[in-house]
Amino acid sequence: MKKSNEVIDHEEELKELKIIDAHHHLWDLNKNYYPWLANYDPNTFAGDYRPLMRNYYPEDYRNDSCGLNILATVHCEADHDYTCEVKETAWVHEQAKRAGFPNAVIAHIWFHKENSEEILKQHLEFPLVRGIRSKPVTASSPKLKNTVKGVSGSMQDDKWLKGFSLLSKYNLSWDLRVPYWHLDEAAEVAKAFPHTPIVLNHLGFPWDRSDEGLSVWRKGMQALADCKNVHVKVSELCVRNQPWTIESNMPVIKETIDMFGIERCMFASNFPVASLKINYKTLVKNLLVILSDMTNEDREKFFWMNAKKFYRI
Repeated sequence: MKKSNEVIDHEEELKELKIIDAHHHLWDLNKNYYPWLANYDPNTFAGDYRPLMRNYYPEDYRNDSCGLNILATVHCEADHDYTCEVKETAWVHEQAKRAGFPNAVIAHIWFHKENSEEILKQHLEFPLVRGIRSKPVTASSPKLKNTVKGVSGSMQDDKWLKGFSLLSKYNLSWDLRVPYWHLDEAAEVAKAFPHTPIVLNHLGFPWDRSDEGLSVWRKGMQALADCKNVHVKVSELCVRNQPWTIESNMPVIKETIDMFGIERCMFASNFPVASLKINYKTLVKNLLVILSDMTNEDREKFFWMNAKKFYRI
């Protein structure tokens, strides 16, 4: 097994490898308001994220991914001020027109608000919008999971479910982002809406790598994998206060691919957030090491073909 800071030299392979990045962010802190980037919170899963509290433009993304064959990218909403979330979508489209990417956009609405459909229609005035990321109310720890069940904005809230149904009406997907202890509840939503394409962000956040934590994560992941409308992004494999290593991340990546099948797994960088732990080229190299037993056809599905199909790029 490779040492934690060692990767195979895949320079030649990298030149030929086609990539569609299924999840990254851009932001301009001079023009737009992102509460989490304006007010530092030391308690987030990312740890000390103060290096992110700066502008991140397409040029910065290009610099980070330099030397890689990025065919297209998907921009995911970045916790912009949710009182004017369409402003972010408009700004991202300006960047796409100027830089040639992103090539698909995941916007935000609140599913449980009375104006959900009105805001959604405003997003749909922009042609790159392919889906919505709307984070349901979740508990801060596994022990508190049941304290939020059924509350306003949760995945059991009737108003939330009604708003969720708009995705099918407008042919949109859902980017699912919840901590691992809520994955089983997300699977119930996926079962209730089998015709809505869903993609799980960040491998379901397997933050707790103990046997107990992985058991809960594994149960939720399998419940989602049993829903054929659910896909998964292999991204943001960070554990607070621990480095990104091949040894620690290979097991959860391999298990996920075994559960979902390669046809429902896709590469996503989550840059610039992931840059707190790893640089872009090393991220791709490490994944090539982890997936070294994969066929060329399956590797192409993972790195670009699945994202192209899912996000209609």
